[in-house]
Formats: sequence, C-alpha cells, structure tokens
Amino acid sequence: MIHTYPSLSLSSSFYLTFKEQIKEIMNSSGGSCSSLMDVVTYDPHHHGHDEELHVLAVDDNLIDRKLVERLLKISSCKVTTAENAIRALEYLGLGDQNQHIDALTCNVMKVNLIITDYCMPGMTGFELLKKVKESSNLRELPVVIMSSENIPTRINKCLASGAQMFMQKPLKLSDVEKLKCHLMNCRS
Repeated sequence: MIHTYPSLSLSSSFYLTFKEQIKEIMNSSGGSCSSLMDVVTYDPHHHGHDEELHVLAVDDNLIDRKLVERLLKISSCKVTTAENAIRALEYLGLGDQNQHIDALTCNVMKVNLIITDYCMPGMTGFELLKKVKESSNLRELPVVIMSSENIPTRINKCLASGAQMFMQKPLKLSDVEKLKCHLMNCRS
C-alpha cells in the first residue's frame, strides 16, 4: 500500500513504503540482515528438497519491477524480468511470428509463473494473460496479475480469464511467500 501525506512529495511516499519493505525483509531474515547492504545481498538458504521456481516478472515501472524481482529472489525464486508485455511474449516465444521456435522450447519449459502488472502501455497485463491462455503450449502456465488499484470488476475479469491470483501492489514479502506456497501446492 502506498501511503501519501499532504506535506510530503511522491518520492517521500515511495521512500516510506520502501522503508517498510526493507524492515519486513530484515525481520523475516532471521537476523541475517542488519543493514540495507545485507538486505540487498541477502539470499536465504535454499532447501535442497524445494524445486526452484522460475518467475517471469513483467512491469513497465523500473522501481516496481526491481522490488518484485528482489522479493522473489529472497523467496529463492529464479527471476527473469521484462519491461512490458511485448518483451514477455518475445521471451515466451509468442512474439513476432518469424521468431525461431527455439525460444519457445528453451524459455517456456523453464518458466513456472508469470507475474505481471495490469496497467502497462502498449499491451496490458490482462492482454498478456489472454495471449498466454490462448496458447496451446502455455495455457497451463500460471499467471498472476498485480495492480495498485483495487477495482473489483478488473479483479473478477482477470480471474474469470484464467489468472491464478490478483495481488495488490506494492507486493510484500509475505505476499510472495503465500504465492510460492500456493504454487508449490498446485504443482504437487
């Protein structure tokens, strides 16, 4: 949730939200993180029995994309990022029809989840969801939509179109852990 204060600028509001995220990471690290540098380099112990999830994170906002990437990495996920839905489709082998099928076989088999912002220029996260669900090779790939706006009709539309979940931005570490747990249960 982004907090706004009338006397503070937008960057101050982001700073306060980011500061809360850093505190959450420090608290959840079990004492491994005592400074901002520790948080940036923190990588929790990977449990040998857990299979690493590969997540394709799509967001046009660099700060949001980096935050999602960091939270996923802290949760022991492999992360590939894309700055828009078109790039995500290219990575998945669904972009230009002239692309080689190699991208489809190499990348898709590695991706376990797409997490995408809803509002993006060019192609929305909802349109990306529809393209993935229309693909015979990708329709089983879970897609999670995230948005800073809590609009029930938007949420229902995404879930009815095949989204695994709809999450409120900015994501917190606890959101990512719940998502990972849900996915691991679905895969077994």
